[in-house]
Amino acid sequence: MMTSVPVQKLVLLLAIPTILSMMATTIYNLVDTAFVGRLGTSASGAVGVVFGFMSILQAFGFMFGQGGGSLLSRKLGAKDTAAAGRAASTGFFASFLCGALVAIFGFIFEDRLIMLLGSTDTIAPYAKAYLKYIMLVGPFCSSSFTLNNMLRYEGRAKLGMIGLLSGGILNIAGDAFFIFKMNMGIAGAGLSTAISQVISFCLLLSMFLSGKTQSKLSLSNITLKADLLFDIIGTGFPSLLRQGLGSLAMILTNFKAAQYASDAGVSAMTIVNRVAFFLFAIALGIGQGFQPVCAFNYGAGKFKRQREAYIFTIIMAEAVLAVLTLVSMIFSDGIIRIFRDDPEVILIGTRALRLQCLAQLFLPMIMVTEMLMQSSGKKLPATVLSSLRGGILLIPLLLILPYLRGLSGVQEAQPLSYLLSAPPALLMARWFFSKTPKEDT
Repeated sequence: MMTSVPVQKLVLLLAIPTILSMMATTIYNLVDTAFVGRLGTSASGAVGVVFGFMSILQAFGFMFGQGGGSLLSRKLGAKDTAAAGRAASTGFFASFLCGALVAIFGFIFEDRLIMLLGSTDTIAPYAKAYLKYIMLVGPFCSSSFTLNNMLRYEGRAKLGMIGLLSGGILNIAGDAFFIFKMNMGIAGAGLSTAISQVISFCLLLSMFLSGKTQSKLSLSNITLKADLLFDIIGTGFPSLLRQGLGSLAMILTNFKAAQYASDAGVSAMTIVNRVAFFLFAIALGIGQGFQPVCAFNYGAGKFKRQREAYIFTIIMAEAVLAVLTLVSMIFSDGIIRIFRDDPEVILIGTRALRLQCLAQLFLPMIMVTEMLMQSSGKKLPATVLSSLRGGILLIPLLLILPYLRGLSGVQEAQPLSYLLSAPPALLMARWFFSKTPKEDT
């Protein structure tokens, strides 16, 4: 299928379950934000603080998932299923171990960590109540992302969808039950998230253990050989860098928003980031449908198909995002009001959301080019591009623009980083295709 079905159809076939998974995750995030927002502005800000910690877990999950996934897909394209199994097993167990280590350090330095994540004194009690449950399931969080990415790279995105969709639905129901029915407040949101993460992990792991995949997870397949570990980590490092820098940028955004607008600023930027990601989720899902097609065909020497898939993915992602951007621009103030009916939060959030949505129109080309590099094993270009959009541009902008423009600078930093990342992405794409054959080998 990977080398014979027309690439346009193939990308969409693989994208549909990924889009559904992304939508389930993002809808849960929005519902979680809306539920917690009913507890107050400080509680709403705590969601953004805790998400900074979850991004660290995601960073390791994506690194081992996309590093191991890209490698196993290329090995399957070369018909080496044994090597694919070693890549999958080593990546999964490494991700679980890193998630456990992050959680342990989180518990040891909990109070200091919460403040480092950008909390204010009034947000901190809410963040602590939420965070303790997330730390308990840290290894399950990180390795769930790894399992889902490896399923996508193997062309089994539907199996990954089952795990993520089930977890997302349970999370929404759990939020309503624990927050309001059990009167647990924000701690209920944390408990609901923890339970759903463990259930998603079990479902995703069962896909590998039940023989539904070509690559096999087993203790005997784990290898500590330096070349394999370096290949997995090196290929996945752009994802770690992007997520890690993104987490740092999110923390810095919290600090700057709190500096110029206190809890209302943190709450507004948290809501804007959640809504903007929701709008981008479908485009990202289309891109994730492209990744296994890209990696498999590159490994099989089908370079023409890879190029066609790249162009088609950008066009489709851009078309979807343009429609969603138009809607969000028109109804931006009403969208913010859904999550927190506070005049100051609405005022700050409306402008930030409009700027972010306009700038996201540049993201499909940046995102798909980054995926092209990573899926083809081009470690350095992928790392450079990932770090640009993830934080190398954004972090200095967050330090400079607020100093010059106050709160407006906080709102403008992320959009400007997207604009500045577009030219390097275009140059890298032209370089890549100039170096690869125009026809299949």
